[in-house]
Amino acid sequence: MKLSIITKRTTLFLTVALLTLFAFQGGAIAKPEGTLQVALTSMPNSLDLCYGADRNASNAGWPLFNSLVMVNDDGVLEPALAESWTVSDGGKIYSMKLRKGVKFHNGEDFNADSVIFSWKRGTGKDVTWRKKWDIVKEIEKIDDFTIKLKLEAPYPLLLRQISYFWNIVPEGYLKEVGEDGFIKHPVGTGPFKFVEWKKGDRLIYEANLNYWEKDKPKVEKLIFRPIEESSTRVAAIKTGEIDIVSRLSSEEAAMLKGVPGVDVIEYPVDRVFYITFNNLTSGKGLPTENKLVRQAINHAVDINAIIDSLFNGHGKPTNGFFVPTNLGYDKDLKPFEYNPEKAKKLLKEAGYPDGFSIELAAPTGAYSQFEQVCEAIQGFLGEVGIKVKLTLMESGKYWDLEAKKELPPMFGDSWSCREGEPLERLEGTLGGFKQSYSVWQDPKIDELLAKVATLPDENERATLYVELQRYMQENPPFIYLYQPMTFEAVSSKVKNYRPRAAEDYYLKDVSKEK
Repeated sequence: MKLSIITKRTTLFLTVALLTLFAFQGGAIAKPEGTLQVALTSMPNSLDLCYGADRNASNAGWPLFNSLVMVNDDGVLEPALAESWTVSDGGKIYSMKLRKGVKFHNGEDFNADSVIFSWKRGTGKDVTWRKKWDIVKEIEKIDDFTIKLKLEAPYPLLLRQISYFWNIVPEGYLKEVGEDGFIKHPVGTGPFKFVEWKKGDRLIYEANLNYWEKDKPKVEKLIFRPIEESSTRVAAIKTGEIDIVSRLSSEEAAMLKGVPGVDVIEYPVDRVFYITFNNLTSGKGLPTENKLVRQAINHAVDINAIIDSLFNGHGKPTNGFFVPTNLGYDKDLKPFEYNPEKAKKLLKEAGYPDGFSIELAAPTGAYSQFEQVCEAIQGFLGEVGIKVKLTLMESGKYWDLEAKKELPPMFGDSWSCREGEPLERLEGTLGGFKQSYSVWQDPKIDELLAKVATLPDENERATLYVELQRYMQENPPFIYLYQPMTFEAVSSKVKNYRPRAAEDYYLKDVSKEK
């Protein structure tokens, strides 16, 4: 009898010790716990990264997927579904060793065929972000876990583009359910699995317990709640209904400082706000095709007054489509001066002494105070004789029309960058008919961007960026507005949450205290 008791105690001790050792070594014993609820400022148009229109869509989509590589919170490239890679032939061939043992959420195996299928799908003619995929002109399969990506010309930002846009999808599942079925129930290899999309209410995910990164994710359930009204987001973080809210106004952030259980975060964003001019579709033949008119419009808008009155001074006017931390930023280039008299003089020189009428559109709920910004612009332009008809519309509809190039001749938006240089932002807005969200084309800009995109040397790219900025001030494709500060509020129970300068986040490392 004594022997039996000793044996049971010894067995129990050894079991506990082994389990403790297993957990310490990073095995699957560390079970995710709790529910993390995150507010979005608008309803995602899609969870598929091929079609996501904005940062809300990509932030909601990426927890379901992985790419070949990833950028960590410190901006450093790391392996993901590709364990390692080498670059040869002057930057035109990327040889990659793929990760073994990874499964999609539906149980399918990840391998080289998954990458090739995803790439072919991503280069489809109707794919919103196809330009991020067709940089690669061929993928050669060496074996099930070795591939070569082949480019026609070097592209220094290729791996970072892949990390942000290439979501790898399961070929068998997608062929079985079709594109419509995949959009309704997306499947990837990511840290979270899709459960349900309650339209207009919430997205519900659960932890992928077979995720290939050990001890991730940290929470059992992840819920995204689209809440367009920022005042409603403020109320939700106060009551504990939501754990993370973003894009708050400076006033709302000030109101939340000192609220028990709530931490306020403030940081500058690698994002520019702008009003774009359209010379491809609705703006053809209008006064805005004249560069003097576009210069006049820039001089007519008091950006400092907008920043002071709507953002309590939290922001700065931009001198172009760059922010100070971008490669090639021209610190000697000054923002357009607010000078309504000069604006009137330029309009007269362009042949419009009495001004003209034009339409302007903007999305609602997507960005803090942006509707009020566009209303202020409407007022400033009215003061120099430009009568503006302003249309505000729901952001999902807005971005759909933007992608179809069916918005009015002037419309407002914002673009962030994650690479530390603005090539993606410049190509995306100035790429003519080739880019989904571009409504502007200029041969000189095309020439400079084509050169920048193939130069491996950063100093050479920086020199071209300076030339480009100066040309884009003489020939402005935009009303240059401001670089914002952004404010977020986070529950004190949330641990290890780190937003980035482009307002994107990956939630696999985030935990929540009970």
